[in-house]
Amino acid sequence: MQSRITSFLTLFMMSILIPDSQAAQSLTKVIMTTGSFSEREAAMYVAQDYGMFRRYGLDLTFVHVRNGPVGMAAIASGETQLHSGSATAAVLGAAAEGIDLVFVAGIINKLIGNMMATPKIKTPADLKGKVIAVTSASGGSWMFTTLALEYWGLDAKRDGITFRILGDESVRSQALLNETVAATHLGYTFSAPLVSRGFTNLADLSKLPIPFQSTGVLTTRRFINASPEVVEGVLRGIVDSMTFIAQPDNKPAVLKSLAKGLRLQSVEQAVEGYESLPLLYTRRIYPTVEGVRNVIRLLGLTNEKIRKLKAEDLVDDRFVRKLEKEGKF
Repeated sequence: MQSRITSFLTLFMMSILIPDSQAAQSLTKVIMTTGSFSEREAAMYVAQDYGMFRRYGLDLTFVHVRNGPVGMAAIASGETQLHSGSATAAVLGAAAEGIDLVFVAGIINKLIGNMMATPKIKTPADLKGKVIAVTSASGGSWMFTTLALEYWGLDAKRDGITFRILGDESVRSQALLNETVAATHLGYTFSAPLVSRGFTNLADLSKLPIPFQSTGVLTTRRFINASPEVVEGVLRGIVDSMTFIAQPDNKPAVLKSLAKGLRLQSVEQAVEGYESLPLLYTRRIYPTVEGVRNVIRLLGLTNEKIRKLKAEDLVDDRFVRKLEKEGKF
């Protein structure tokens, strides 16, 4: 079992789901984790910065953890209640081991980001025998990369492609810049400086016809049954945030939140990520069964427990259906 996620989470454990009596309005404390670090989380950054969860009685803290397995350990132990992430080996592995995980929303329902490579790499075929950086073994960046390689007819084992675990996008982009690796998957924010320096963009993955459940909201059926109003409130806050982001007049506020969330030195560095959001976000935030099924297929080739999972059992769209009936999107 992982040690405590952070001392910050430990401090919150005793106050999770306890009303704050000193607040002007009683708010329910809830924690959501993410193992991702890119513009994909813009909706969460904006919602937290501008009080959109508070509209629905929630004091939500959004915590970045090292990777998906850490997030799954936290949600399994009850230290946290929700997780923002993709259908990855960490998520499906946890479900296969008996954690009653479900996607209650799909914010981005396709592969996203760019497969960036050194200037010497001109085509996907040039990746044979090369080293590709990922965040973790079987994590989100590994999943994005593996599905892209499969689409291009490449196989890491057969074609001598090595995955090197380096960390989040800021670390991997620096490794690519130094050419200590040949390629890596990056979000649009971290891709932009490399493109301007002549590095090769092998593909914008959002344009490839690959079914995938990318950034979604995960929780457990146990938590849904205990606190359905919290899950609904979180999704309402996210929808409000996405509506806010879509308004051109709000660009300065969104850029500020994105730069803050990604720890960028200036808001100008967040422009590329901001401009990608209309292409990424799904207004009808239904989780995609087909996208989950595609990952089960891939991971099930080497993991019998994952192979036995049913995609339909990992999706619960009751809250999204309610929001759509109300005309929220």
